[in-house]
Amino acid sequence: MGRFAPHPIRRPVLVAGASSGIGAATAVELAARGYPVALGARRVEKCQELADQIRAMGGEALAVELDVTDDHSVAYCLAMTVEVLGDIDVLVAGAGDTTFGLLADIDSASFDDQLQVHLVGANRLATAVLPGMARRQRGQLIFVGSDVALRRRPHMGAYGAAKVALTSMVESLQMELEGSGVSASIVHPGPTRTAMGSDMPQDALESIIRDWALWGHARHNYTLRAGDVARAIAFVADTPPGGYIASMVIEPQAPLAEPRKRPHQQRPQVSGSSPSKTH
Repeated sequence: MGRFAPHPIRRPVLVAGASSGIGAATAVELAARGYPVALGARRVEKCQELADQIRAMGGEALAVELDVTDDHSVAYCLAMTVEVLGDIDVLVAGAGDTTFGLLADIDSASFDDQLQVHLVGANRLATAVLPGMARRQRGQLIFVGSDVALRRRPHMGAYGAAKVALTSMVESLQMELEGSGVSASIVHPGPTRTAMGSDMPQDALESIIRDWALWGHARHNYTLRAGDVARAIAFVADTPPGGYIASMVIEPQAPLAEPRKRPHQQRPQVSGSSPSKTH
């Protein structure tokens, strides 16, 4: 045996924010890889539809209502997950939405909402599952961050502040959990095509993109798909014991451009006839 025991065959996962977008795609991806998955979100009916699809494909899934801003809801979700699927071995904390707007125009309640969901809610989930993981000396905490935490953007100040704080929290967790058998990872997606922000007026969206371009954030209009991020999260979950992914950034690849010739590929143009051979 190596330094660490391998992952067990059965590894129940709780995905918070699984009703749509990255969370839904992550639940489907992990279920396809054989993980029993609990899908938690406030829109439990959406989770139920997805859980039914997973079971129809031969997977194991549970839909449960979850509001990460409420202690009782978190406790209920964990209790149901453990009762039906078993001890939680992996937590994917991805619940949340985005409030777009200039900081001067966002009221304090909206700013606080972003902190409560993305930061305090993630902390509430982590501290709820950690005692069991620490007791078993195994487990993974995977948090969904954002590249906005690494490069701030205008119109996303509240969301960005929450994700920066989340990143700091995860980095502290990584140090505090050392030697416990439990790891904490964060995955930072770049622009991703999900329902978040899809209800914005077109003129507001165009204004945001113009401002992003001014600061070098909108280099192209390609976005990630939710499944791209889900595969990155699954890669973190699949990482064998003995190492862990501390931080991962995934960005959308730019559209293909016309190939540019390198200097050595450009032959000089010679006028006149070809030189004759010498003997």
